[in-house]
Parts: sequence; structure tokens; C-alpha cells
Amino acid sequence: MVMRTLSATVEDLARRGFTQHFGVEGGLLRALGSGQAFGPNEVVIREYHRFEGDSDPDDMAIVYAIETVNGTRGTLVDAFGVYSNPAVSAFLDKVRFGGQLAASVPAQPVV
Repeated sequence: MVMRTLSATVEDLARRGFTQHFGVEGGLLRALGSGQAFGPNEVVIREYHRFEGDSDPDDMAIVYAIETVNGTRGTLVDAFGVYSNPAVSAFLDKVRFGGQLAASVPAQPVV
């Protein structure tokens, strides 16, 4: 079994076009490079990858590959479990996984 790291996964996603880094602020997803902001109905999660620390439970994280209605694609990284960011969790609870966006952006399967 191949064990992938979070950084290797983020690099792979960037090679596949998920180049922007996102954060959640004020109930909106923000592109950290451009400052663009998106509501939950303007984004879709294309895939996600969960990482569990083998030796340290504090190493648990999840990376989301996200696409926005204007075609911006990037990643959002959060801890999971007791260390997850409540603002990120609240935002993602309102976001669709896969499917079509308002601008008819086609979903891409995880390879």
C-alpha cells in the first residue's frame, strides 16, 4: 500500500489544476491569492483526501479539492476531529460534493 503525504497530495492536485489555496473567513470561501470570495452555493467539492497520523492522532487532516462557479480551482486543508476549524466545518456542511455548478462546470472523477 502506498502511503501518500498531505504535501504530495496537494502537489498532485496542483498539477491537475487545483492551484489556488482557499480559506474560510466570515462564512465565505476566500481565494487566498486573489481575495475572491464565494458562498457555499458557488462552490463544489470535486474530491477529498483524509490523512490519519499513524503515530500521532494530532496529525489528522483532510484536503478538499474545490471548484468555484467562475472556474477557480484549488485546495482547502483542515484538521479533522477535535482540532477541526468550526468555521470551515460550518461552511463545508452547506457545500455540494460533485455534481454541477450553476455555470454547468462538468464534474471530474477521482483517478
